[in-house]
Amino acid sequence: MRLDHPTTGAVPSDVIEPRHDLTYASDAPARDRYGRRIDYLRVSLTDRCNMRCVYCMPAVGMQFLPRPELLSNDELILVLRAAAGVGFRKIRLTGGEPTLRHEIVALVRAIKAIPGIAHVAMTTNALRLRQLAGPLREAGLDRVNVSIDSLDPQKFRQMTRGGSLDEVWAGVRAADEAGLRPIKLNAVVVRGMNDDEVIRLAALTTQYPWEFRFIEVMPLTGVAGLAEDGVISSAELLARIAAHFGPLETYGQDPSDPARCYRIPGAPGKLGFISAVTDPFCATCNRMRLTAEGRLHLCLLRDDELDLRAAVRAGAGEGEIAQLIRHAVDVKPWGHGLPEGVRPTLRSMSQLGG
Repeated sequence: MRLDHPTTGAVPSDVIEPRHDLTYASDAPARDRYGRRIDYLRVSLTDRCNMRCVYCMPAVGMQFLPRPELLSNDELILVLRAAAGVGFRKIRLTGGEPTLRHEIVALVRAIKAIPGIAHVAMTTNALRLRQLAGPLREAGLDRVNVSIDSLDPQKFRQMTRGGSLDEVWAGVRAADEAGLRPIKLNAVVVRGMNDDEVIRLAALTTQYPWEFRFIEVMPLTGVAGLAEDGVISSAELLARIAAHFGPLETYGQDPSDPARCYRIPGAPGKLGFISAVTDPFCATCNRMRLTAEGRLHLCLLRDDELDLRAAVRAGAGEGEIAQLIRHAVDVKPWGHGLPEGVRPTLRSMSQLGG
C-alpha cells in the first residue's frame, strides 16, 4: 500500500467554513500541512453531460444546476488567476462534459493566458472533438484524455447509456491530427461489464503511441453499489495482461502521476493503472478540484469543500481569493479514507470531474 498515514489525523469530512482571520505567506507555492506541493487543479466546467456512464451518474434522479449557479467565465478566470498566484500550474478541464460549456474555445484561450498557468488539459468523452479539436488546440489546449470503456459498439452504448463509439473514435482521431498529444485513453473497468475486453483495450498500445489507462471504479454518490460489486484491482488487470503479452516493461513516471505505467514489449504506446481503491497514492497527491458552482473540493473521495463562489459574489478580490485557496490547501485531508470506511455523500463523479 502506498498510503502511509502520518501521526496527525485527517480533517473530518465536512463543508469548511471560510477563515478570514488567517494570513498566509503569499511569496511561496502552496504546500499542505503534510508538505505536499499542491499545484494541479481539476476544474469542472459543468455538471451536465451528453452521456450517462454507469460508473459516473445514476440512471435517474440527476438534478443539474441552473446556469446562474455556475461560475461565470469572468468569475472562473478570477478564481484561476488567484489559484495561479498561489502556485497552481496545471489545469485540467472536466465536467460533466467540458465541451458543453458555453464559449469553451474562448474560455480555454483565457485560461491559457493566465500568468503562471503552464499546462491546460481536458478530460472529455470526445463526442464534440471532431468539430472542436482544431479550435481548442489553436486556443492553447495542450492535450486531452478521452473516456473509452469498450470497443464493442453495443456494449459502449450500454455502458454510456446512448453514446456512439464511432463519434468518439472520430473525436480521438481529430484530437491526434490537431496535435493534442500525448493522447490518453481512459477505461473504468467494471466486473461483468467490460472486464472481458481488457486484452483488446491494452492491445491498442501496440498500434498507437497513446497511453491506455485502466481505472478502478470508485464508490461515489449514486454508483456506490456498482463500485462494491464491480471493482477489479489493478493487480488483477496487470496479471491478465502480462499472462497474454508476456512480462511488461516498467516505465518511469512523475511521482505525482496517479498512474503506474508499463509497456508491452515493442509497443509504441504505454499502459497506465490508476488504483485509487486498492493501492492509494495519497502520499504523492498534488491536486484539488473546483466544482462548476465554485466550491473547492479538497479530496475526491471526501466531502470537504470551501465555497469560493460566495466569496467572489460578495466582492472578494484576487488577493482575498488566494488567501482562501491557501487555507483550503492547508487543511487538505491526508487521504481519502477508504481503508477506514469513509464514504463521500455529497457528489457524484459527474459533479466532480474525477
